[in-house]
Amino acid sequence: MFGIGSFRSRDCQGLTRRSFLRVGASLPFAAELSASAREAIAAEAPKARSVMLVWLVGAPSHLDLFDPKPKAPAEYRGPFAAIRTRTSGMQFTELLPRLAARSDKFSVVRTNINYDGGHRPAGSIMWTGGKARAGGGEGGEEDPSAYPPHIGSVVARVRQSGDLPGFISLAKGPVGDGVGPSLGYGGGKWGKRFDPFMVNCTKNGEVSIPDLKLLDDLTPARLANRRELLQELNSVRRRVDALQDTQIDTIYRQAYQLLTTSTTLKAFDISEESQQTREAYGRTSFGQSALLGRRLVEAGVPYVQVNWSQFAEVFYEFSDYGWDTHADNFELLADWHGPLLDQVMSTLLDDLEQRGLLETTLVICMGEFGRTPRINNIGSRDHWHPCYFSVWAGGGVQPGRAIGESDARGEQPLTDPITPEMVGTTVLHLAGVSSQQRAQLKVIEGGHVIDDLL
Repeated sequence: MFGIGSFRSRDCQGLTRRSFLRVGASLPFAAELSASAREAIAAEAPKARSVMLVWLVGAPSHLDLFDPKPKAPAEYRGPFAAIRTRTSGMQFTELLPRLAARSDKFSVVRTNINYDGGHRPAGSIMWTGGKARAGGGEGGEEDPSAYPPHIGSVVARVRQSGDLPGFISLAKGPVGDGVGPSLGYGGGKWGKRFDPFMVNCTKNGEVSIPDLKLLDDLTPARLANRRELLQELNSVRRRVDALQDTQIDTIYRQAYQLLTTSTTLKAFDISEESQQTREAYGRTSFGQSALLGRRLVEAGVPYVQVNWSQFAEVFYEFSDYGWDTHADNFELLADWHGPLLDQVMSTLLDDLEQRGLLETTLVICMGEFGRTPRINNIGSRDHWHPCYFSVWAGGGVQPGRAIGESDARGEQPLTDPITPEMVGTTVLHLAGVSSQQRAQLKVIEGGHVIDDLL
């Protein structure tokens, strides 16, 4: 595994367009659709040129962030004060002052629901907009083919164009918990070639592609020498040409494409950003990943998933401080999670708006579910899937709205619940994937959009 930041476009000068086309990615996205479906894409430009899902794996507490209940009994409301926002009648907690001052830039849904209270199945349900197929695949519910494709895979399949992958997920690997990844993270029943292209970004903005470990003999030292680069890439090309349509074939092709196209390398090079911008996002993996995500949508990637962390858990050796705050919920939110979320999301929205990108970029921020409104017996909160929040901005969303209302203790929706199918349908609708195309691809059939957001 090596960092893209060490490469420069001059390293790849001299590669012919013919050789690039021969080895470049040839994923069967829009080409597989019927002529009428392709015409429908051309006839109506999507409101969201790109989608950015900011995924808060581990499940953040809705009562402690975007849906405070200051009048609830003490065993529900928690220690954080409610503060006003720029949206009439909507309050956040004191952990989100910067977002409260920008609530006119986004809308908040307060009645999301999920069908499962476990991290892995719940994540899969939200990413795919539905449940696993009854009975699972050949391997049961642990078989990825039991799941519909990730919404990002759907967008990429319909919208794939240009040199960059259509669906990029920013983490060290597929996101889930200590047991394993949420199985709906990629192509599902469509196969691994529709999985996201994984990219890791450190707190210092160092970018690496985990799948490039398959190219063990391509080291930074060899890539620094242009002649050796060309020789090695020719060798890679021969290996790629010898492969069949397998997961490794796709990875080789995408890796080769990224290494041989100056525009793709530029999109991943955070060092081109000013120090002021990098500091505004914060020197954390989440902050720098959000900045990288902005660069990727700026480069035209249709779907980017910015992950808070790879793992849901907090207090384990392998963990990277997810939102699974069964213990010390309030201390963690006050010291780390709340301030970091407030900083990164407010900076991201400002940055997108200032660059003229917010109008054409759909930003969704959410986790797989919320946390128990009633505080547990160790002074924290557990899993709660019957009611939680999501934040929506840009890309055709009407800002400054509070969508739905939960009950006085934040336990259940008082208004119509927002289902995973509604979330997925709304994303696909704004991304330009029509109901006809969804039916043809057999994804999220029967869903409808969240009307109040539009």
